[in-house]
Amino acid sequence: MHYSSYARLLLLGAIWGFSFLFMRMVAPVLGAVPTAFFRVLFASLGLIVILMVLRTRWQFQGKFRQTLLLGAINSGIPFLMYTFAARLLPAGYSAIFNATAPLMGVLIGALFFQEAISPRKLVGVITGLAGVTLLTAVGPVAIGWPEMLGALACLVATSCYGFSGFLTQRWIHQRGGLDPKLVAMGSQFGATLLLLPFFATSTLAAPPASWGTPMLWLALAALGLLCTAWAYILFFRLMEDIGPVRSLTVTFLVPAFGVLWGALFLGEQVSWAHLAGGGMIGLALWLVVSQAAPKAATRT
Repeated sequence: MHYSSYARLLLLGAIWGFSFLFMRMVAPVLGAVPTAFFRVLFASLGLIVILMVLRTRWQFQGKFRQTLLLGAINSGIPFLMYTFAARLLPAGYSAIFNATAPLMGVLIGALFFQEAISPRKLVGVITGLAGVTLLTAVGPVAIGWPEMLGALACLVATSCYGFSGFLTQRWIHQRGGLDPKLVAMGSQFGATLLLLPFFATSTLAAPPASWGTPMLWLALAALGLLCTAWAYILFFRLMEDIGPVRSLTVTFLVPAFGVLWGALFLGEQVSWAHLAGGGMIGLALWLVVSQAAPKAATRT
């Protein structure tokens, strides 16, 4: 893998680590649906501005519908799940659960896309799930039904990421490719369309008690413009360069940044469970994405 891809992975991990911090700030005030909706709305508007400034031609080559559907799977549903989880779990926990995305990619690839799953990858999946179990069982947060629901929401989100990686490869890259900026814009627009009726219904039925402060809206703007618009341009470029499963390994970096940002800016507690559970997930990801050394040829 080229050094530029490693640099993009590191940068993307830091940016998405901040996203859990911002969601933890915004979601308890506005609620899950408004937070997710404004995130993708700001991202869509920001990407339109980027395309206009860069004078990018809007040539989707017959793939516009595919990008809309990718947005629903890759952004709409996951963002809704994560903002729901942000009301129940600390930012560091959501970030660590996010690291199961490559593991979900391996399982989904084997079950639905005829991707071979080696014993090495199978051990990685089991190790990763054990890490998640350890994290939820002995972490600093007492585990009850609300926390279990938050954890389940995170795993639904990572399952969507696993599906979207292979669908992006099949719908976009295997058919001549597409500018990552266009894929990002189309996907965020699709996520906005998906969440719009949910936002309208929830706002009419049970509007937020408060629409927050200017600082909250700055955090929400950063969530949409930095952690979504720019981040997804980087992500779809990585997807094109190194493939779906290896691109999802960016989530290995997100827990470290998520826990770090949560501790620095929100005063969240860091315990040995973060290190143990996160370490097991890190080992799992190494087993999943690394290639076993080829066996030496034997003389006959």
